[in-house]
Amino acid sequence: MAIDCLTSFPSMPLPPKKEHKEEEPPLVFDASVLSNQIHLPKQFIWPDEEKPCLSAPELVVPLVDLGGFLSGDPVAALEASRIVGEACRKHGFFLVVNHGIDSKLISDSHSYMDDFFELPLSRKQRAQRKTGEHCGYASSFTGRFSSKLPWKETLSFQFSDEKNSPKIVKNYLCNTLGEEFERFGQVYQEYCEAMSNLSLGIMELLGMSLGVGSSFFREFFEENSSIMRLNYYPPCQKPDLTLGTGPHCDPTSLTILHQDKVGGLQVYVDNEWHSISPNFNAFVVNIGDTFMALSNGKYRSCLHRAVVNSKTTRKSLAFFLCPRSDKVVSPPSELVDNFSPRVYPDFTWPMLLEFTQKHYRADMKTLEVFSNWLQQNRNSLISST
Repeated sequence: MAIDCLTSFPSMPLPPKKEHKEEEPPLVFDASVLSNQIHLPKQFIWPDEEKPCLSAPELVVPLVDLGGFLSGDPVAALEASRIVGEACRKHGFFLVVNHGIDSKLISDSHSYMDDFFELPLSRKQRAQRKTGEHCGYASSFTGRFSSKLPWKETLSFQFSDEKNSPKIVKNYLCNTLGEEFERFGQVYQEYCEAMSNLSLGIMELLGMSLGVGSSFFREFFEENSSIMRLNYYPPCQKPDLTLGTGPHCDPTSLTILHQDKVGGLQVYVDNEWHSISPNFNAFVVNIGDTFMALSNGKYRSCLHRAVVNSKTTRKSLAFFLCPRSDKVVSPPSELVDNFSPRVYPDFTWPMLLEFTQKHYRADMKTLEVFSNWLQQNRNSLISST
């Protein structure tokens, strides 16, 4: 279905997940204060059925060795694509090693996080994320939701691999935080460029595993408009009552996550939460809702969350690969036939992004709810013409 007649949202019906704030003083998530408190504000206490299991069994995640693939070995590429395909049909998570990313760049990207997150709250708030936007500093989601708040701070920024966007990360961070963050900005500029290149290689493997060839998805994402997020989970004196990140599927296309040595990532597989242990030499990769739509539902995004602990700050680096804003998210013809009809309507990434930022709190049903809403609005437009 073409989408050129619908590039922004008409009037939005009452969203199923939007929350109304109570009339009370605004809550501020100041990690330097809350990390030492025994009694958590009620907004951070999750319902009993969603409270974390801190001793979840470990998930055996497939290990994909990219060494041979990156050196051009066709046999190694086929084997890597086979492992990726099996993982994506099962739960959508896998680890990549021998990925070619400089270890010093990874270490620097973790250590420079402290330069920002250990600043006083008032200084961090100079980069405060505005309502409805996805870039900037967020201290939990205190300005957006009034319950089930995540125990974390984030700094998010846009990365574009388009030719007219050089040094977009460095320029944004320096302009927002000040020229004293020039080295900070340069580190994350280089990290994003490395992640973009790595993600394009993974897209080759995904294309091979789906039988559409190595170039289809690589070319689709070659000029991507992606998002980088620094996650900072401070200690919590009652980690059994809250979550660092609530259960959700990523609405983006592909997530490349690097964990520090403090565990916390959990994945819901076979009706049970499992942990993914940290491996500093590996990246955790998972597909998101947008790629699920591109694969016509053959590969599914997976529910995951993050837990916190009472002793140690946890840090992670998350690169979210997203298509260029004008790219239509539509599966290749090889993945659509009488036995596999279209599952999701066409859309562009900015439409789904706006839906998750302004109207819907991302969860395991984001793509389903978005698709149903989009189809209803298109049907209304057709019937009115």
